[in-house]
Amino acid sequence: MGMTAAASPATTQLETLRGLVTTATQRLLGDTILVSDEQWRAPSRLPDWTRGHVATHVARHADGVVRLAQWALTGKRLDMYPSPEHRANDIEAGAGRSGLDLQIDMDTSAGRLSAAFDEIDGAEAWDATVEMSRGLKVPARLLPLARLLEVVIHHVDLDIGYEITDIDTQTVEWLLEWCAFRLRDREDFPRLELTADSGFTTVVGSVGEPVAVSGSAAQLLGWLLGRNDGSAVTGADGIQLPAF
Repeated sequence: MGMTAAASPATTQLETLRGLVTTATQRLLGDTILVSDEQWRAPSRLPDWTRGHVATHVARHADGVVRLAQWALTGKRLDMYPSPEHRANDIEAGAGRSGLDLQIDMDTSAGRLSAAFDEIDGAEAWDATVEMSRGLKVPARLLPLARLLEVVIHHVDLDIGYEITDIDTQTVEWLLEWCAFRLRDREDFPRLELTADSGFTTVVGSVGEPVAVSGSAAQLLGWLLGRNDGSAVTGADGIQLPAF
């Protein structure tokens, strides 16, 4: 039996993250299977979007990340979406489908993404740099984390019984780290020192004197993402957060 190298922390983190994405996706699909066609056409918690819009966005996001995965594999630039207009049109076009079609789309697009991540794994291409929307450059190893946020937060947005406080602590803490990464160079986001009840801490944003904000990790995440008004966290009074 040959000696094997111990799994590096980065490898272990990737495996953990990919497991969290799979779990979050299965939980989403388990809940959405109970949604009727009529309910799919009803409003979600997002302005101007029905639940069908949200589900279509989740599926098209998976396809967008698949394109970034191909970029990581080939080194040839492939944008997440051809254009903002194309992205919006795709979501609009898919929003009115039947529940079964929406469900199949979310499921099969997630499967394509998982296969694309397997390819990156096989090619050991996780360190390749790709560019997400809004010009955010990331190593491919952060793509599962980007996907995790979309699956989890839009599950909440569907308004079908899954709340921000239902997200498990490990997932929430990873997503707070992703927010910190996303917001570290944003010139419009106040500098916030976040402390969760669990003891987890991180800093987001870069503008002005740091402001200490505390609360449960889930409520901190919800506030950062504009899913709650900040009344559930301490220290947020008077702070107007720009859109994430």
